[in-house]
Amino acid sequence: MQRPKPRTSLALAAAATLLAATACSSEGGRGEPAGDGAPAPELTIAMITHQVQGDTFWDIVRTGAEAAAEKSGVNLEYTADPEASEQANLVQNAVDRGVDGIAVTLPSPDAMRDAVTAATEAGIPVVALNAGMDQWQDMGVQQYFGTDERLAGEAYGERLNEEGARNAVCVIHEQGNVSLEARCEGLAEAFDGESEVLYVDSANMPEVRSTISSRLEESADVDHVAALGAPIAVTAVDAVADAGSQATVATFDTSAELVELVRAGDVAWAVDQQPYLQGYLAVDSLWLFNTNGNTLGGGEAVLTGPAFIDGTNIEQVAEYAERGTR
Repeated sequence: MQRPKPRTSLALAAAATLLAATACSSEGGRGEPAGDGAPAPELTIAMITHQVQGDTFWDIVRTGAEAAAEKSGVNLEYTADPEASEQANLVQNAVDRGVDGIAVTLPSPDAMRDAVTAATEAGIPVVALNAGMDQWQDMGVQQYFGTDERLAGEAYGERLNEEGARNAVCVIHEQGNVSLEARCEGLAEAFDGESEVLYVDSANMPEVRSTISSRLEESADVDHVAALGAPIAVTAVDAVADAGSQATVATFDTSAELVELVRAGDVAWAVDQQPYLQGYLAVDSLWLFNTNGNTLGGGEAVLTGPAFIDGTNIEQVAEYAERGTR
């Protein structure tokens, strides 16, 4: 894959066997024996994300988490809520249940701070994934797995320059999400042309389609739609057609449907952050810490991206996208 130059050293690659599951709680078999021949303890780990119902990105994160749980005999409890206050309540509920570890996303760090503090004060190790890269260390979180969102946005903007784009709309589908804001900020900083932010609500995809279409109808100068998630990109393709626009659609993140659009040339490229790896490493790191005192990253974020997926390398990931791991 084509990889932007990182500003920090990348840490770690992990391989896992995919195991599909659909229940809200995933429970694997017993862990491998410990070094002294005794069975490893079965752990309960809570993963709590800000998933919006229907967002396929989180299905991939969860698949990775479930594979790690199955591999190590972990009882995985997956819950999600896009509302920051409700997500914080889910974290507090996990603390009250006395789980052995918490993996959490931090799209709204301030709203999550008290719940995360309650976990750490209770002696429960907490790792973050996907969102909150600039805030996790200040919140007492042990490890972080994700991409540098501002760097990813800058790489996106630089690619727009290479392709001669002049006017881009950056579509934020979760207002207040620090990761999405960082992507658009990075894009604007690196892009030599004009850019603007368009806010939509990913919980209402018909409205997303009409909002993007209306913006394109208002200005024929827009030549690029920057979606920040695969479902938004899929909808943006329809919105471009509705508006009779010639704007190019590209995106962050992938899905099986998005891969087919890249194959067909309807989406120019996707910036990949390897969500399967984020879910896998978050769970596996908590298992390693609980069973062997290990931590990953040396106090720095463990980066899982960014990398570009486009027509030149789409076949390298298509098979994995079809099975729900890319």
